[in-house]
Amino acid sequence: MKRSIPRLAVVPGLFVLAVAQLVSAQDASSDSGKIDKLKSVEQSQTGQTAAGPSQESLPDLVRRVKPSVVSVLTYDAKGEPLISGSGFFIRPGEVVTNMHVIRGAHRVEIHTLEGKGRTYPVAGALAVDEEADLALLSVGLPPDRSRPLTFASTLPDEGEQVFVIGNPLRLEGSVSDGIVSAVREVPDLGRIIQITAPVSHGNSGSPLLNMRGQVIGIVTVKVTNGQNINLALGVARIASLSKGQLISFDQIAARNRSVTQPELLAELWYRGGIDSLWLGNYDSALNYFETAANRNPRRPETWIQIGYCKVKQGRNEEAIRAYKRALQLKPTSADTYNKLGDAYFYGAHFNQAIDAYSQAARLRPDQAEAYYNLGLAYLEIGDRESALAQSRRLEPIDPELNKKLLAELQR
Repeated sequence: MKRSIPRLAVVPGLFVLAVAQLVSAQDASSDSGKIDKLKSVEQSQTGQTAAGPSQESLPDLVRRVKPSVVSVLTYDAKGEPLISGSGFFIRPGEVVTNMHVIRGAHRVEIHTLEGKGRTYPVAGALAVDEEADLALLSVGLPPDRSRPLTFASTLPDEGEQVFVIGNPLRLEGSVSDGIVSAVREVPDLGRIIQITAPVSHGNSGSPLLNMRGQVIGIVTVKVTNGQNINLALGVARIASLSKGQLISFDQIAARNRSVTQPELLAELWYRGGIDSLWLGNYDSALNYFETAANRNPRRPETWIQIGYCKVKQGRNEEAIRAYKRALQLKPTSADTYNKLGDAYFYGAHFNQAIDAYSQAARLRPDQAEAYYNLGLAYLEIGDRESALAQSRRLEPIDPELNKKLLAELQR
């Protein structure tokens, strides 16, 4: 069995699922080693340091963090209110929220929570990440009114205490707390954090915070069977938002209208699959992705998701075929070669796994994961010298991950 192999990972979608299953205890157990390894990857992605303020009481934390959280208010072309959500400052004048909060809006405002609060206009979006349901908003306000939050450097542990500040049902500044109940992955998206802290409509875009007041994720409200499933997207995806030219909300709406009907239908099915992946329901996700592939077989991400779901089901040979189809469409994807290597590995085709991981390393020489995977694969065929060579390559890129590989070498 592979030790701590990462299986990567998309986005709140447009489907409300009729039936959802949470991840089984067996699946959570199989992911736990992987999550430990991914914590060091998360640190390199966020670029933050682990140091933070000493632990405070929850009331003290709330008082310190609350001024960084905002209500996001949206309006149509007639000035009528649409939906409301939450957001938080990540840099002066820049607020992150969920894309679905602003979708279809003609005008957007934020309302700050400090004191009696102030309302400020939003000029537009500096970045939009449809896959991750993220939007980076440009807000016109004095710099001293922005109080950016800091990002945590690592993923949270299961059982770790967390809290949320947001605006559920327009109840501004509401606080809820709980624990991390699970951490999962979704390919091409990142880590999904499941929490017990209650959230409701209006909490979309709220920061999920650890007990040092650092952001560990952004809350996305999902509904299934009439109940909220409390989920957040890990902070690394927020940190990767690339700020570009300002886009007006009318431009965002026009861009969505330009999609052709077949592409739109395929996108709807794809988003349904992503919703299922957020919930850990791989059987349902596979049905959605296969339907999306039938409607638009030219999208490589769909084949990647099909391969990922089939690996989760133990159908490794079928996963290999899906990943190869993705590589035909996107032959320079190091991440896909890594996933192909995983499928070979779990199918006990270790030499083919080594070939796939080696190709990933050639395409992305700075990708620590490829060298770690290569080290494990070489160990499986008894080639300790080659495994040690991967350790030497890994050490300057990710020392923490290399410690895990060395621990495997010492067994």
